[in-house]
Amino acid sequence: MPPLARIARQLDRLATAAGSLLGWLTLVMVLLQSAVVLLRYGFDGGSVALQDAVLYLHGAVLMLGLAYALQADAHVRVDVFYRRMSPRSRAWVNAVGTLVFLLPLCAFIILGSWHFTAASWAVRESSSSAGGLPGIYLLKSLIPLSALTLGLQGIAQLCRSLAELMLVETPPPAADTPASAPQANTVEELSA
Repeated sequence: MPPLARIARQLDRLATAAGSLLGWLTLVMVLLQSAVVLLRYGFDGGSVALQDAVLYLHGAVLMLGLAYALQADAHVRVDVFYRRMSPRSRAWVNAVGTLVFLLPLCAFIILGSWHFTAASWAVRESSSSAGGLPGIYLLKSLIPLSALTLGLQGIAQLCRSLAELMLVETPPPAADTPASAPQANTVEELSA
């Protein structure tokens, strides 16, 4: 397996593990929200801490799910031309898009949120609601962390694209010659 494909596979494992954890966090979030609704409408009560927990989990799932969405190719893409492109053309689009847009955006988010997050940590910011959960500084830490994980997944996508671009395309065998062993024409076939 080429080194770039190996790096991409390792970074993909990180995103897949995070995606599994986020699936469980989503289940917990749904159960907590159900408890909030049951308390409010069934028992005419409520809990600010439970509502804050739902908001914290929602923020965590959204922010940390960015890398998983990119890895699963579930992100928003204007697919008018992309779906009709060859694998090599798609690799070019992915490589250029990652280098020109994704990685600079991730760096901008990390640098832009660093002071914001550090200020929150300095005062150990907590909920402004009476009875709310402490630890808003932990929630705000997810901003640079999500940009970091998204950047790492972008590097995985870049490695896959570069590996695809470095493959030497072999012409298919002529119809009148016997077929030899099948050649790998894409990174996925090569790493399988």
